[in-house]
Amino acid sequence: MTPDPDPPDEPVTVPPAEEPTAKQGPPATRPADDEPAEGHRSHRPWSARRLPATLVAALVLVASGAALVDVIAVRAGRPAAAWRRQLADGLATRPVDDVWMLTGAAVAAVAGLWLIVLALTPGLRNWLPLRSPLPGLRAVLDRDGAAGLMRDAGLRVPGVGDARVRMGRHRVTARAYVRFRDPGRVKDDLTAVLDDERDRLALAHPPRIAVRVRRSTH
Repeated sequence: MTPDPDPPDEPVTVPPAEEPTAKQGPPATRPADDEPAEGHRSHRPWSARRLPATLVAALVLVASGAALVDVIAVRAGRPAAAWRRQLADGLATRPVDDVWMLTGAAVAAVAGLWLIVLALTPGLRNWLPLRSPLPGLRAVLDRDGAAGLMRDAGLRVPGVGDARVRMGRHRVTARAYVRFRDPGRVKDDLTAVLDDERDRLALAHPPRIAVRVRRSTH
């Protein structure tokens, strides 16, 4: 007697899972990378001040070295140097309103003021800071190079035969010589072109434009 064969497996029906309803979120916004970057303002790099630092260090080294040598000589039993005796006597006997005292005080005040200005200002006035795409990134542009770019842009204006551009921190002065066309219209076109070129330079502190035109005599 043979065992009954196993009944065929019946297909198992799995009920379809309910699809989650989509929740309406906030409207999609354009990523920040697609937005036009205005840039961050940067500042001029600080100068190393190598020459003033070298001069001050040399003067301090010479003065302190001479005084130290003389003090060591006095401690060793030798008489003080003549220059130190004369200096001490002069400081002790000369009145405050003496010409040499006033001259020395004025020189010391001017030198101190000069050192304070050097310590509080960045220097490197030939460099113009640019707008940087990142907060920690610093970018600068040479002032002569910027003036050359502005001059090239001005020479492309119809009617301008020659142009000279002086690039300052707060003002750009352009002088153009007109060979043809009305000087008033040339001035308007030149001002517009220089404004566009200044904006392309992406300066951190855009200077204002001052244009002067003259009829060329050649």
